Amino acid sequence: MASKTQQGGAGYRLTLVYALVALSVTALLWRVVDLHVVQRDTLRREGDARSVRVVPVAAHRGVISDRHGEPLAMSTPVDSVWVQPQAFAQARERWPQLAKLLGLNRKRMTREVLARQDREFMYLKRRISPDLGNKVRALKVPGVSLLREYRRYYPLGEVAAHVVGFTNVDDVGQEGLELAYNEWLMGTPGSQRVLKDRLGQIIEVVDLIDAPRAGQDLVLSLDRRLQYLAYRELKRTVLQHRARSGSAVVLDARSGEVLAMVNQPSYNPNNRGQFTGGRYRNRAVTDVFEPGSTIKPFTIAAALDSGRVAGSTVVDTTPGLLRVGGAMVRDIRNYGRIDVATVLKKSSNVGATKIVMNTPPASVWEVLSAVGFGRPSGSGFPGEASGLLAHYAKWRKVERATLAFGYGMSVTALQLAHAYTVLAGNGQLRPVTFLRAAQPSDGEAALKARTARQLRRMLQDVVGEGGTAPLAAVPGYRVAGKTGTIKKADADGYSEDRYIAVFVGIAPASDPRLVMAVVINEPRGEAYYGGEVAAPVFARVMEGALRLLDAPPDNLERNGPRLALMRTAQ
Repeated sequence: MASKTQQGGAGYRLTLVYALVALSVTALLWRVVDLHVVQRDTLRREGDARSVRVVPVAAHRGVISDRHGEPLAMSTPVDSVWVQPQAFAQARERWPQLAKLLGLNRKRMTREVLARQDREFMYLKRRISPDLGNKVRALKVPGVSLLREYRRYYPLGEVAAHVVGFTNVDDVGQEGLELAYNEWLMGTPGSQRVLKDRLGQIIEVVDLIDAPRAGQDLVLSLDRRLQYLAYRELKRTVLQHRARSGSAVVLDARSGEVLAMVNQPSYNPNNRGQFTGGRYRNRAVTDVFEPGSTIKPFTIAAALDSGRVAGSTVVDTTPGLLRVGGAMVRDIRNYGRIDVATVLKKSSNVGATKIVMNTPPASVWEVLSAVGFGRPSGSGFPGEASGLLAHYAKWRKVERATLAFGYGMSVTALQLAHAYTVLAGNGQLRPVTFLRAAQPSDGEAALKARTARQLRRMLQDVVGEGGTAPLAAVPGYRVAGKTGTIKKADADGYSEDRYIAVFVGIAPASDPRLVMAVVINEPRGEAYYGGEVAAPVFARVMEGALRLLDAPPDNLERNGPRLALMRTAQ
């Protein structure tokens, strides 16, 4: 009986074991079905949330090139190191190693990471080289990832810095044409879905969500050869004369294109340590000054256009002094009775004043306004100054007199060069452009063609023997130009020891190709006249530029080599 009871108990226990096993198998089967069928989508989403990420795909900015396709700004691939602060905090023993590799201050890094524990993302270091990025990747520090970005590189460095400008750390234009054409140059970032491991490293690209779109390229009117030539000569002159600053602008006389624009002091856009406001300002378009005697061709043009004088008209400048109201107009010596051409050649303030005082104020103002003074050139360059030209209704007698030789108004170096393209272009004013032009834009009549040609002939005498700018002569070419030596204004009137030396010229004068304005601000030394300081810059740049452009000589009878030796000796 006991045996049967024992057997019954054993059978019961065996049945119970079978039941438990069956239940366990059923539970496991149900769990498998639950995980793989019922909760499959939910679990996949949860898993993806922990390992699949959507990350941006950087797009590079468009290339900025010169008129011949040579790059002036381009984007190179770099890596940026970022971390997930919470995951990164779990590997604090690895922080010193990473900080040393990246050149970071360990205490500062620690402070910043711990202060951002509630965030999912923070940059550790932006824009490192791909080689350094590979070393960071090889460390396999938890929570550390790399993001591919692009860094702007400027092949010409400081030579074209003021025109091209620069971008900030996020590759957004901040100055120059990088700013003016930022939307055109900027690319559109894409995005992709990636699979990451437990350390936060990307181990697989799942799919591309949006493809990145690169920015559009920009072709400038600049000629990098002329840009370098102008920069070299301007820098040499500013250093030689210990000047405070300087600017030079070279325009295509036929199209209004900016072929070169340089300033001193400059900066290297590849070195952000040099980014200070005083250095990256493009003085050629932002800084205004009184143009002095470089304005005389236009005030005399108003008299010629109005018919009040002719080229042969004689002006009595005796005794080299002229009182107008409470002001005294002076020449450096008494030129006596001279014709209009000699007024320009000798740069007679008395002669220019007498001519202007005999010309209706409205005629003078209309010419000055028509050639672009008192308004921006239309180049579209950020921060371009408009200068100052008061309406003739506000001119008093003394202001009419001083305006005759360039005081009482203000211009930029670009405006001055632009105005002289009217003389080079037989009276037509074409818009200034920093972009390469397929064909010249239509101009607007600013002067009578006959007047422009007549003035161009007169201005050749300025560069000839007895003129104020023989050092502007270019061997083998006729040059038309004008000097200016301007006293700078200060709190007590006009300074007697601070000057601006200016020269603006056209070459070849018989068939103009180039116009160049040179402005040297506060040369410190014995030489300070425009013909001594600014004119030689013009000559050296123009000699090289005309050769590079293969411009045919128009003055073969002149002893070119003798002039070159003479200029070198002086």
